Amino acid sequence: MDGHFKKFAADAGTLFNRAKQYTEEKLGHAEKTELDAHFENLLQRADKTRAWTERILRNTEAVLQPNPTARMEEFFYDKLDKKLDRKTNTEFLGDDMINAGQEFGSGTSYGSALIKCGQTEQKLGQAERDFLSSSANNFLQPLKAFLDGDMKTVQKERKILETKRLDLDAAKARLRRAKSQGNKESFNLPLLFPKGEEGHILTVRDRASHSAEADLRVAQAEFDRQAEITKLLLEGISSTHAHHLRCLHDFVEAQQTYYAQCQQYMGDLQRQLGSYGGSGKGAGGSTSPSISNPLYPPTSLPTAPAPDQILNHNDESKRRAKVLYDYDAANMSELTLVADEIIHVENIPGSTDWVMAHRNSQQGKVPITYLEIMN
Repeated sequence: MDGHFKKFAADAGTLFNRAKQYTEEKLGHAEKTELDAHFENLLQRADKTRAWTERILRNTEAVLQPNPTARMEEFFYDKLDKKLDRKTNTEFLGDDMINAGQEFGSGTSYGSALIKCGQTEQKLGQAERDFLSSSANNFLQPLKAFLDGDMKTVQKERKILETKRLDLDAAKARLRRAKSQGNKESFNLPLLFPKGEEGHILTVRDRASHSAEADLRVAQAEFDRQAEITKLLLEGISSTHAHHLRCLHDFVEAQQTYYAQCQQYMGDLQRQLGSYGGSGKGAGGSTSPSISNPLYPPTSLPTAPAPDQILNHNDESKRRAKVLYDYDAANMSELTLVADEIIHVENIPGSTDWVMAHRNSQQGKVPITYLEIMN
């Protein structure tokens, strides 16, 4: 019991000395052990790395999941080691388009177009989910692991180093006070040194000075040891930067793959839609206003040629063509196509977007973008 009390009293005394030293430093009444310039640079780099990693992580999460409620839900599922699997908004849109197209009838132009759009939206949603999964595994998780692991260890060792520094500076202050007080003593009271050689006599001043010097040596050794440990951890930040650079490359590659897939899917959809809505007129025959984008020039859908432009030609002018996509005729002057079938086509004078297609005894206009001319 007595040993526990002595340990408690010693710990309380150490905490008091640290608090006193810290307060005097803030007030400018005590000297502070300064670290070398290289060590200070390592500390500053560690602080910048932690601050910017936290900010990049937070903003990346906001980009990948803009909904803060959904982010919070994913956070709790992650803490519970459970996987939250849900559709993206793009996939929900695709489901609604497909259901609407089936409701209107897949044989109608509008219904067929809705189904095609819905299927493309589902592909886009799946590509988005792949991108989110890849970004989370290859970019976000390494950043989180660094902040929760290595950086917390660095912060912990830095706090220990700060306490060791306070102990060192407090020991230096005690030694200075002991020497200063000894110089002002007008008398020396001789005492027998408890553990010294028999007959050896020390003064009160010498005993206090020797004790302070011993404490200083212990504090200096502990500080030097902790400084070396902290320095090694801080120098490891360089390897962390190299690892984060590789993670950044993975994130950029995943993002590039995602946008490339989106461009491919939308390009295929645009070719499949062909002349749907090509007249640019809405209900009541009014023309929809065009929206210009300085980055992308406006594109116009092919306009069907006038009936008097459709002429009959002999078989020598016909060419064989392969159908790339299904196409539903919008009116009686067009011909319905099935993907991968072989038909014969001939040019329509005055039109570069449409050709006249022939299948046995059937014929009708079709968009040239749906075909691959074979000869």
